Amino acid sequence: MKEFAGKLAVVTGGGTGMGRELARQLIAEGCSVAMCDVSDKNMAQTIALAEADGVPQGCKITAHVADVSDEAALVRFRDEMAKAHDADHLHLLFNNAGIGGGGSIVADDRAEWERTFNVCWGGVYFGVRTFLPMLLAASEAHIVNTSSINGFWASLGPHVSHTAYAAAKFAVKGFTEALVTDLRLNAPHVKCSVVMPGHIGTSIAANSRKVIRGTEEDALTADELARARLRMTRAGIDAAAVPDAAIQAMVAEQARRFLEDAPMTAAEAATVILDGVKAERWRILVGEDAKIIDRMVREAPDQAYELDFFQKIAAAAGWQLNGIVGNRQE
Repeated sequence: MKEFAGKLAVVTGGGTGMGRELARQLIAEGCSVAMCDVSDKNMAQTIALAEADGVPQGCKITAHVADVSDEAALVRFRDEMAKAHDADHLHLLFNNAGIGGGGSIVADDRAEWERTFNVCWGGVYFGVRTFLPMLLAASEAHIVNTSSINGFWASLGPHVSHTAYAAAKFAVKGFTEALVTDLRLNAPHVKCSVVMPGHIGTSIAANSRKVIRGTEEDALTADELARARLRMTRAGIDAAAVPDAAIQAMVAEQARRFLEDAPMTAAEAATVILDGVKAERWRILVGEDAKIIDRMVREAPDQAYELDFFQKIAAAAGWQLNGIVGNRQE
């Protein structure tokens, strides 16, 4: 698919981050977009930005509230977008929505673990299942599934549990790689790509807890403060005497740094992704850190989860050891 003008795309997680920037850039190229998100407010901001950029004549951007981990919600989204765009086919499917959380299968809440896994993996699986008939009905189509560097390196460092997100992103990677052959055999006009971003500047660090807790509030609850203290204790920090306000400030600063101090912006990442789709690359690495880590893990897989290996990766990728590393995008 060498150009997007006149095409129709679905973007999940279109309210913020890479999803928002994919929607904006697709619209700018003359592609109509139907996006979903759990936040109507965030999607309204995406539409406002797209309209400020300028929506080409004949293009349309629509917003639909849907939780991608709920198959029935995705089916409802599909039916709504088909009616809104008067379409019986679909050219582009960006399964982009994702959240972080549920790091430890031993020490963390099971509901949070499964919520993270179900959004990051279930959203991709249900997305493909739900929109496949419309993709098959198009003359050409492309499925774009967002994994992560955590889809080939299941770590945020040796002192941080990261099982739910990493397991989901490994599943997305394997599923998409298997789709390459499946589609060639059974639907050769449909292509697919797996996206593997490094640290991209998005609001996932702030948004994930809101999705998991079902809130729009920035202030941490008493339960979240207790969890934050527990994580600090696991990391060897005496958190008992740390005031609630200080913990709130630390969490806010961590989210700010993830968004603002990233080596690549969400807009830059979206451009790399769309260029990869046009080039029909089935594997799209996003960011120099993703390329560096991919190479290092391949060269020394047996050492990938040792402390000195993480220190080498952090140095090579330009990460600060006391910052948030890896990508928990979308």
